[in-house]
Amino acid sequence: MIYLTGFHAIEERIKSGRPCGPLLVAKPGPRARDLMSLVGERKIRIDRVGTIELDRLAPDHRGIALEMDESGSEADITLEEFLENLGKEGESGRSDALVAVLDEITDPHNYGAILRSCDQFGIDLVITRHRRTAKHAEVISKTSAGASEWVPQAETANLVRALDDLKEAGFWIYGADMEGEDAWRRDLRGRTAIVFGGEGSGLTRLLREKCDAMISIPSFGRIDSLNVSVAAGVLFYEVMRQRQKK
Repeated sequence: MIYLTGFHAIEERIKSGRPCGPLLVAKPGPRARDLMSLVGERKIRIDRVGTIELDRLAPDHRGIALEMDESGSEADITLEEFLENLGKEGESGRSDALVAVLDEITDPHNYGAILRSCDQFGIDLVITRHRRTAKHAEVISKTSAGASEWVPQAETANLVRALDDLKEAGFWIYGADMEGEDAWRRDLRGRTAIVFGGEGSGLTRLLREKCDAMISIPSFGRIDSLNVSVAAGVLFYEVMRQRQKK
């Protein structure tokens, strides 16, 4: 079982309507009591437990924890479903979808921070490599401030094939790389996918070869590069900035 203990994480999980519960309660404070009211409204069971038991199940709890099945961390949607719902470009389909592709992001804090930016900037889908991405649901949910419950995510065993599918659907593929062209020089409107490499290792060779171009963030500091989660937020902002221009 997985236990969520962060107040934001618990609240957003409940609001999302996805399966969860019961809510385990030991010594609730004011914030926890507010969550108990929300749980009651959503008809989710509340179990009173002792502090020692809650310490054993969820050591970092603050008097409350939400139980979830392991399936709660699985992908929300498949890439095929996403593309089908998107429709064909140029007909009745959307022409401005934005996808983030994460290549071996293994730090759950980075993954959660990226999801938080994805929620803020309206990213339509996050695609990750099956079994090679951070899977610590509690850390991810906390770091993302609950955004992991809202951002559509898809897993795939083959990211190279996923990029081919995106290209076939009319997406331009850009790799985030510090040696790339300044992002603001590229037209990032239309169907766009940005690929982010793993911490330290960057983009793998096969994915790099699939990209239409490499984009970067102009830097004037002494450190080699930005953290991947910070870089993702900056690049998402640039995409939104370009799309808001008249």
